[in-house]
Parts: sequence; C-alpha cells; structure tokens
Amino acid sequence: MTSDTKPPSQAASERHRATEGPWATAWRRLKRDRAALFAFTVFVAIVLASVSAPLYAKYVARTNPFDTNLNGEIVVDGEVRQVLEPSTEGLGLGLTPIGPTWRFGPYALGADNQGRDVAARLLYGGRNSLLIAGAAAVICLVLAIVVGVVAGFFGGVVDMVLSRILDVLWAFPIFLLAISLSIVLIAQSIQIGPIEIRSGSLWLPIFIIGIVFVPYVARPIRGHVLTLMRAEFVIAAIGLGASPLRILVRDIFPNIVTRIVVFVPLILALNMLIESALSFLSIGVQPPNASWGTIIQDGQGLLYSRPMVALAPGIAIVITVIALNILGDGVRDALDPKSSFRVA
Repeated sequence: MTSDTKPPSQAASERHRATEGPWATAWRRLKRDRAALFAFTVFVAIVLASVSAPLYAKYVARTNPFDTNLNGEIVVDGEVRQVLEPSTEGLGLGLTPIGPTWRFGPYALGADNQGRDVAARLLYGGRNSLLIAGAAAVICLVLAIVVGVVAGFFGGVVDMVLSRILDVLWAFPIFLLAISLSIVLIAQSIQIGPIEIRSGSLWLPIFIIGIVFVPYVARPIRGHVLTLMRAEFVIAAIGLGASPLRILVRDIFPNIVTRIVVFVPLILALNMLIESALSFLSIGVQPPNASWGTIIQDGQGLLYSRPMVALAPGIAIVITVIALNILGDGVRDALDPKSSFRVA
C-alpha cells in the first residue's frame, strides 16, 4: 500500500509557490536559467568596463585616446619603438601603427592610424554605444507604450489614425529610415523648447534610433491592449462605472508590464546594431567622439596590417548583442506562464 503523504518541507515549498506573486515566480524561473544569468553577467562586465574608460585611459594607457600621437614612443621589452613605424610592405612607403603588446598597459591592442590607443578608444566607444542604445531604448519604449496603449484603449478614430502612422513608419526599411533621418538632421540643429540639439551631439543618434523601432514595439502592445479590453475583468470594471484612468492604472498597465520588460534587452541589442551601422557610415556618432562603429571605420584601412583595430570593436558588438539576446530569451521564458521552461 502506497501513501500520497508528502514530506512537510515539500508541502511547505508548494504552499509558498502557490502564494508567491508573478514577479517572484518569474525571478525564481530566471535564477534557474544558467544561460541567461551568464549572459547578464557578461553584459554587466561590459558595462562596468566601459564606464571605467577614463580610469583606464589615465592610469593604464596613460594617454588621451582622442588626441593624435604621430610621433609617440613606447618601450616594449626594453626596446624603444615608435607608435607609428615605417612600413615594411611593398615599397616601404607610409607608416604602420604598432601592433598589440598584449600587456595590461599602453597599446594593449595596438594603435590606429593616428597613433591612438585602441584599447582606450574601445572602452570609450563602448560607453557611447551603450549610452546611445540605452537612451534610445527609453525613448522608444515610452513612445511605443503611449501610442500602443492609447490606440488599443480608445479604439475607433484614434486607433485608426495612430495605426496608419505606425504603418507608414513600418513601411520603411529600418536602415533606410535611420539613414534618411540622419542625413536630414545631422547637418542642422534641432530646437525642442529650451533644449537645442546641435550637429554632432549624441542626442541626434539617440533621437533617430529611438524613433525607428517604435512601430515594432507599439503594435504588439496595441494588440495586447485590444485583447485586454475584451477581457472579463475589464468589462466588469467598465460595467461598475470605473473611470478610464482607473482601468488604465489598475487593469491595463499591470498586464502589459511583463511584455514591456521582455522588449528591453531585445531593443537594446537592436539599438546597438543600428548605432554601430550609422557610426560606421559616418552619420551616427561624430568625431571627436568615438563608438564601436567609428572604431571599425578607423580600422577599415588597416585590415591587412593591423586587423585588431577593426576586430576588437566588432567582437565587442557580437558579444554584447548575443548576451542581450540570450538574456531577452531568458526573461521571456521566465515571464511567460506558458513557457516550456521547467522549474524543478
């Protein structure tokens, strides 16, 4: 004869899980996803390294990564070497930047064609790339939430007008829309109330990238709000005479927060790719500022002699985007109650 009586510890654990909230359940799911936690650790490490760029440039590289250093010298293994050495290829004309020293110090990843420390510029470029991607993600999510919620909640003419505006933006390829906006805005300043955004400001790529992905976030939010408006608890609230503001705050927003959270790492990854592409095309971050895209452009002419100048930021972009995608998948699985991810 078998007994179905469960041990006290297991019964207590099941009771605790039954009473815990959805966020606690999602956090418990996420903690069991080792791939997502590892990706989050990698992303945090990249952010911390980028934030420490001024410290690295001052105390480790001991150079200003934005100033040219054509006549600089460095001591490698007791030998004094020029940062820009005479070329040994072909006719021996021109100068070749010093290669990576692979030491924790000046020119660990070598120099670019202006004698600037690649490792220091890599950290500064990462700081700008992450700043632009993060700020653009905030702008994108705020606009998408407002447009999606208003269109789905009010419906009718409001929904039709906002949906057609989203359709117009949706019709343009992302890169074509971003490049078009960049070309139009980069040569002139923008006045938004008391704030003036000048050409070369980081706010220009932030604003451009924040706009292009709004339809991709607003449309799913709108569809989810339309579904919620037909839900029984919302219909009951309307029947009881609840105000639109109360329905939005108490019934709509709590049910779309999880969807918004899932979008955050994915939008960050997409923003980084767009920013790098625009900067590589010289219509994103403008000199003397640096980003991973501008460093790749600087290393384009050194691919055969000093490939690390272009490879280092390219590898950084790949690692960051992969980490954000893995983290986004983990967050989605943790927040989705129908997820196939199994919690032991």
